[in-house]
Order: sequence, then C-alpha cells, then structure tokens
Amino acid sequence: MAFWGLFLAAFVAATLLPAQSELALAGLLAAGHKPVWLLVAVATAGNTLGSAVNWLLGRCCARFQNERWFPVKKEKLGKARAWYRAYGRWSLLLSWAPVIGDPLTLVAGLLREPFASFILIVGLAKLARYLVVAGLVLPWAA
Repeated sequence: MAFWGLFLAAFVAATLLPAQSELALAGLLAAGHKPVWLLVAVATAGNTLGSAVNWLLGRCCARFQNERWFPVKKEKLGKARAWYRAYGRWSLLLSWAPVIGDPLTLVAGLLREPFASFILIVGLAKLARYLVVAGLVLPWAA
C-alpha cells in the first residue's frame, strides 16, 4: 500500500496540482520501508508520468492557453516558454524544481518537444531529485 501511495503522491505532485512527493518518500524512508531502490523507482515513475500528463496537456490544449480557466497563469507560462526557448530541451533538467518545473513540462508539450526525448530527460531529472532525497534522509534514518 505504501508504494501505491507514494506513486500517487509523486504523480499528483508532477501535475499542476499542489502536492509534495518528497515528504512522502522521506517519511517512508525514515520509517524504514525497504527496498530503497524500489521506493526511489516508484517515486520517479509516478513523477515522470505526472509530467507526461503536463506534456500531453500542452500538446493537446495549446489552443486554450489564452482562456481564463487554463491551469497555468499567463506570466508563469511566458517565463517557462522563454526559458525553454533559450535553453531548449535541456531546460527540462530543471523539471524537478519547484515553481518552474511543472510549467516547463507543459511548455515542452506546447512547443512540440518529441515525447521520447521529453521522457528521457525528465525521467533523469526526477530520478536525480529522489536520489538526493534518499541520500539526505537515509543517514538520519539509521
């Protein structure tokens, strides 16, 4: 059950909905859940798939970006778009970052980033984040 909860927390955290998956992972690690590699893999998979939802929204909903109900504010979207245009697909390495990470993944879809390169780069960024969380928590959990 812990793995499904972690997956769901990581998935939701990567979408445009507010959530914290790092705390879920840290809590499970601190409580001694094992194996650590599986916890990190589940969090990475959930968060990467959540980002894929953002990519898909960007890809399919580009025509609605100027509507009031669109989930990303115009200013945030503009900043993410400028960042993405300036640094290209490698800006997706910042998809783990709070505030700009989720809009960046949406912009990648809007700007038609190929899905294969998107998943590879975002997956690596998410994996790195969860490895850092595990590395910070595990010494304290021992």
